Amino acid sequence: MTLSPVTTEIIRSALIQAAEDMNTTLIRSAYTPTIYEGKDCAVALLDREHRVLGQSSGLPIFLGNLEECSRRTEEEFGAQVWQPGDVWVLNDSYIGGTHLNDCTVYAPIFVGGDLVGFAASRAHWIDMGSKDPGGSMDSTTIYQEGLRMGPTRIVAGGEECGDVLRLIATNVRFPDVTLGDMRAQVACARMGVRRLGELFTRYGAATIEEARQEIFAQTERLERQRIAEIPDGVYEATGHLDNDGIDLAVPLKVTVRITVAGERMTIDLTDCADQTTGPVNCGSAQAVSAARVGYKLLISPTVSLNGGSFAPLDVVVREGSMLGAREPAACQYYYSSLGMLIDLIVKALAPVLPDKAAAASYGDSMIVQFAGDNPRTGKPFVTLEATVGGWGAWQGGDGESALINNVNGSLCDLPIEVFETLYPARVTEYRIRPDSGGAGKWRGGDGVVREYVMEADQDLSLWWERSVTPAWGLAGGRPGTPPRVVLNPGTADAREMLKANSLRVRKGDVLRCESGGGGGFGDPAERGAGSAPADPAHAARGLTPDR
Repeated sequence: MTLSPVTTEIIRSALIQAAEDMNTTLIRSAYTPTIYEGKDCAVALLDREHRVLGQSSGLPIFLGNLEECSRRTEEEFGAQVWQPGDVWVLNDSYIGGTHLNDCTVYAPIFVGGDLVGFAASRAHWIDMGSKDPGGSMDSTTIYQEGLRMGPTRIVAGGEECGDVLRLIATNVRFPDVTLGDMRAQVACARMGVRRLGELFTRYGAATIEEARQEIFAQTERLERQRIAEIPDGVYEATGHLDNDGIDLAVPLKVTVRITVAGERMTIDLTDCADQTTGPVNCGSAQAVSAARVGYKLLISPTVSLNGGSFAPLDVVVREGSMLGAREPAACQYYYSSLGMLIDLIVKALAPVLPDKAAAASYGDSMIVQFAGDNPRTGKPFVTLEATVGGWGAWQGGDGESALINNVNGSLCDLPIEVFETLYPARVTEYRIRPDSGGAGKWRGGDGVVREYVMEADQDLSLWWERSVTPAWGLAGGRPGTPPRVVLNPGTADAREMLKANSLRVRKGDVLRCESGGGGGFGDPAERGAGSAPADPAHAARGLTPDR
């Protein structure tokens, strides 16, 4: 049969919308603000061969490898393991690639007794029973980071597996909300089962199959065309992480080597630092995912992601490296190297794609975490926040200010009202960090200043990065200002630091966080006096557009 292009597009859009419906179900059902406010999650529908049919908005760093979880489950147990009504969970850092807090919940989808696909979501669970609440900034092995689950069935035939849920509940600090978030992901999976089943009922298996093949083929053709437009050659870029959180004096190399040959591209990550003592490692699946994010960001950002997207892309990861870690490497802050990796892909190809490349962003999630006993409720708490910053300028425009980093996509920082309602601290200042973006013909975006005052004794943890290699400029643009964090600024005991683990702070202490700016693009001398400001914040402050 020859399928109408109209029908193909209807099915393509329906698959994407089905994933969005799943994501909405998850966010509205979640128990913790990390998910329902921060949206630290991602969702995808997969076909029976574990390829993406449709995905929601979410964290791009998750969306490149959700299929690895169902694929590895099938490899381990065989295809016969999939049964209607079952739901599985997996958070193993060496399979899924991320830290243990990121739990993937997935379910097989059957129509008329036949397996037709999978519904999958990944979300950050607030605590996995690590040695410190929420997660440790100084872990040195995976065993310090909490409960690690290989492929595990949590619902069998529609009924919860009570023994497994009890095992999870007794290994985490906040069992009620943890199981609540897990059940929100189960509801998300069931929405995927429902939506894909409706499509098969409406159009029939043959039509869906033909549409799938055509969608994948169209996407692959477009991807190959985009790669073919790049001159053949080898392109390389290198940066350095500040450290691994344990040995603070040793920067860690991240190198990207990209080979373009006709319609194919290879991203080689073998020349990166060996796996480290500290928690900056990740499983190779996550390094592949980050490379895919960098590729999509630069090569084909307008082409929807599905099973045909990465057919012409190969990613090479060295086992035993920081990006291809082996047990028992610590993986809690896996994303620092990956954010840099994404920027480096753009930097490497900038000489041949100058009209598409942007200077580097501020780069990292810049985590602030508080934990302790809340005097308002008499209960323990833990909060995790990512901090926004400045993005790089590009040929034709200034960088964006106060935007979440490229690893996190749709992630949101917590609204001040929500934060102050739930936790014993106040946000006394939250504003743009003036002139922190790099100078250039087009300026880098600015970071932010966010200041907290403690309303109770509690523990502070920090993970801030990109001071050794701050956001670089392109084409003569200047780098952005690196991040800065100060405890009790302006006092005799003021203390500057970028990383800390469970540091005891007292009621009345002040924490001032200043995120980095993005890199500039082009010679600053070419910026005209009448240039428009990068964003309304500059105009609101009364700043002139040229520095």
